[in-house]
Amino acid sequence: MTDEETRYEAVRSRDARFDGEFFFAVETTGIYCRPSCPAVTPKRANVRFYATAAAAQRSGFRACRRCRPDAVPGSAAWNVRADAVGRAMRMINDGVVDREGVAGLAARLGYSARQVQRQLTAELGAGPVALARARRAHAARVLLQTTAVPITEIAFAAGFASVRQFNDTVRAVYGVTPTQLRRSAGTRRPAARHAPAAPGAAGIPLRLSYRGPYRAGPVFDLLAEEAVRGVEEVTGAPGARTYRRTLRLPYGTAVAAVDEGTPAAPGGWLDARLHLTDLRDLTTAVQRLRRLFDLDADPYAVDARLAADPALAPLVTARPGLRSPGAADPEEMAVRALVGPAGAERLVRSHGKLLDAPYGTLTHLFPESAALAAAEPDGPLGALTAALADGVLRLDAGADREAAREVLRGLPGVSARTVADIRVRALGEPDVAPPGVTAPGAWRPWRSYAGRHLRTAA
Repeated sequence: MTDEETRYEAVRSRDARFDGEFFFAVETTGIYCRPSCPAVTPKRANVRFYATAAAAQRSGFRACRRCRPDAVPGSAAWNVRADAVGRAMRMINDGVVDREGVAGLAARLGYSARQVQRQLTAELGAGPVALARARRAHAARVLLQTTAVPITEIAFAAGFASVRQFNDTVRAVYGVTPTQLRRSAGTRRPAARHAPAAPGAAGIPLRLSYRGPYRAGPVFDLLAEEAVRGVEEVTGAPGARTYRRTLRLPYGTAVAAVDEGTPAAPGGWLDARLHLTDLRDLTTAVQRLRRLFDLDADPYAVDARLAADPALAPLVTARPGLRSPGAADPEEMAVRALVGPAGAERLVRSHGKLLDAPYGTLTHLFPESAALAAAEPDGPLGALTAALADGVLRLDAGADREAAREVLRGLPGVSARTVADIRVRALGEPDVAPPGVTAPGAWRPWRSYAGRHLRTAA
């Protein structure tokens, strides 16, 4: 079968494994959907396929109100791929185009703006502006339907340059006005403009979607084990735990809370809440939580490859959908990988920035690399933080992973194990061989997940 025939079969079977991997649009209705949309399957002759929601929107299709295709998990390819397109997508999702424009994105990639436009359009059917526009539209819908923040404020919080641009985009993407979209939610929630002074305030409620099975327990076990007091906490009993942490974001700060929940059917979500001091940080904060919890992974591909090894098969069977957690703040994670939990707590006490208002036991932001480089310039910590502060080492969403590896390996006093941990957690690399383990070639390209299975089983 051709690729399009395979995709149509996925649509006919409403296969949620492909949600976010591609989208389909129906020419007779002008609507685009996720593959698992429960609506009546359209005739093949009326269906068109797109790599991204932005490409479907660019062709004039509106988002389905039933399956909400804008809320699907991101394609696993963007986390795996280390090329320019993969790096560009990670940066666009992190809000780089909104903050720095296409020129800023191109500069980070080392290409001209024209080259970036050409590469993205050729592969994804949409350029960086259209991809960023789709991201802004989703942010606007979340704010419209979960808060009572005035619509004019939402326009700028979502990243639009004007209210008119905001109105036109919402009509084009959702087929209704912003006011109608807000009314469709059925309820009005309290405004959530600033981080509250105490736990329990509503914040912005979110559903962080994922595909396939999701083994939340080991992820929360790891987060509880390495939680840094003042910056993070995990509360509650297993199966009903909540992870909270502070975040430093481009425009302000935030406190994020994510619930473990109970094991659900494949293709569910984690409930979360965000308390932001600046609403413009919404989508960036969401993307950082998605990377921390590894929500855009493809567990079907990972489990199938690793289960083919007799040594790993029992582990995969015991924990289907096990994830390889990343980092909400890559530079912070790199420092923590070097100094360990006790050292990280010392750094927070000595150099962390106090929140304007504490959120229960959460009182600090983790210290920035520049502050640490100035305060403790000696030894491996000084070498690492100086490289981060000077931009010699980049670990952000669009970092060149190969270049980062070379810098890390050249830092004095940074062990191979620490380098591996930074690559897995801070850079989000899916294929890092577990330190001290002879990893068979059959584990590629998911050796990071194999390492997580071995550590969890141990």
